[in-house]
Amino acid sequence: MYHTISALIGTSLLIVGALFPLVDSPENVPIFLTLTAGLPTESRAVLARKIAVNGFALLVVSVLIGTHILAFFGISLPVVQVGGGTVLVAAGWKLLNRAEDGERAPEPPSKLPEASALSRLAFYPLTMPLTVGPGSISVAIALGANQPHQSGVGWVLTGATLLGCSVLALTIYLLYRFAERFGRILGETAMNIVIRLSSFILLCIGVQIVWNGVSALLKTILAAAS
Repeated sequence: MYHTISALIGTSLLIVGALFPLVDSPENVPIFLTLTAGLPTESRAVLARKIAVNGFALLVVSVLIGTHILAFFGISLPVVQVGGGTVLVAAGWKLLNRAEDGERAPEPPSKLPEASALSRLAFYPLTMPLTVGPGSISVAIALGANQPHQSGVGWVLTGATLLGCSVLALTIYLLYRFAERFGRILGETAMNIVIRLSSFILLCIGVQIVWNGVSALLKTILAAAS
């Protein structure tokens, strides 16, 4: 029993430690504020909750059955990295070239949007690829693939995944729930600077993920040719 509990806690900490820097990246905050510009505080709070729930579901699925899903569709992990990284590059480029606040037309008074519109925004692009992107999905799938699935210990991975992903979902919620307060502390000028830097970092992360996938694919080709 002691070894089982130790394995449960250890695997949970491994999942949190490996994924926390990816899903709770500080540059996500200014990008979240930019993509939700014009929304009232109540809507941003709803989005924070929906993103946390979506992120929890995506991470759990990636850890527990991610390898099986990829195998079913005949997709390799490097291909996921190339495709997801390309999406991040596109998102980073779009944010990097967004108009300055002074160049945009004044927005109409904020009003509560429909629930369906919030749900769509919460999943794409706020959950995927901003929060749970190709990098975190790749890591989550790798974590699940490298854990034991034998009878009698398989439930440990399931329990650790649910526990670890619950902690991550809570941190995601807190990150976005208090994003406005973070923005007010920085001020408008500083936020514009941080947004530009964050957009560039997001673009670079996308390029790095694409390169990781391309490198793995090239190694496979060279190994098959030799």
